[in-house]
Amino acid sequence: MTRYYSEHSKVWVSVDCIVFGFDQDKLKLLIGRRQMDPGRGEWSLYGGFVGPDESLDEAANRVLLNLTGLKKLYMRQVGAFGEIDRDPGERVISVAYCALINVKDYDEHLLEEHGLQWVNLTELPKLYSDHNNMVSCAMKLLKQRIKTEPLSVNLLPDLFTLTQLQHVYEAILGDEVDKRNFRKRIKHMDFIEKTDLIDKTTSKRGAALYRYNKRAYKGVTP
Repeated sequence: MTRYYSEHSKVWVSVDCIVFGFDQDKLKLLIGRRQMDPGRGEWSLYGGFVGPDESLDEAANRVLLNLTGLKKLYMRQVGAFGEIDRDPGERVISVAYCALINVKDYDEHLLEEHGLQWVNLTELPKLYSDHNNMVSCAMKLLKQRIKTEPLSVNLLPDLFTLTQLQHVYEAILGDEVDKRNFRKRIKHMDFIEKTDLIDKTTSKRGAALYRYNKRAYKGVTP
């Protein structure tokens, strides 16, 4: 690569991944103890530096694959964070990405390998540097996008009940949703289709199972 701009100072560019999951009716975040200086031992998001031959999206996908072992995840860029003193080690600009995964798809061995754990979003500890701010910005993004995109299906198994779907909405929006109005709304969504299967794990009568129909969705496919 040709070397230009030698008269300018250089900065590091990193990506930080905000990985959300949903379990036991709670929205959860994947975090771990930082394993490098500065900030070794502090709670942190999982990230990495952008390689010289990587785009930002490529770097984020690499980090997510290493972190989760999963491909084709729902991933959206949250924003850039570049306060001068955000990293006491060097001048580092970080681009944050959020991802949504089904907790049941996650290999628990990776938790131990990377020293990670799922934490309820409502019980989130103080994170390294500006990572709490990144999480807040990611939540604002999800609250906006859940109104126009079927985000919830990325957090649920392939087959789910309307109650499970409602609980995901409530966890993201941070407020209770009227059950009757919610179900009326779902009935008008062609991409949420009812199956002939019944979930009987919560009651003898059981609840109908639904699934996401990608072909019926006309918007952005997660």
